Amino acid sequence: MGEEIAKPTWLRIAAAVILGGVVGGILFLIVTLIIGAINNRMGMTIPINLQIAENVLSLCLLILLIGLSIAYFWWKVETTPPSEPATPEIPETEIPDE
Repeated sequence: MGEEIAKPTWLRIAAAVILGGVVGGILFLIVTLIIGAINNRMGMTIPINLQIAENVLSLCLLILLIGLSIAYFWWKVETTPPSEPATPEIPETEIPDE
């Protein structure tokens, strides 16, 4: 527990936000496809479709899925150490001669 986790770089954070947005959008498309299939087969009227400009519930679902995806990937970036750990710079005066 005494290990110090390196802070993520801005590039890893940006990648997490972009990936979260893309994955959240794809999840929204999958969820609306499933809900649409259920609506079609069962004759139900669940008010979720791809028309986010006209349907507030669909917009809320889209924002929720994108937000959760971004939060998940941000958490993964924060808890996963970088693949190349930062090595401390050693001045040449401290390198032993052999």
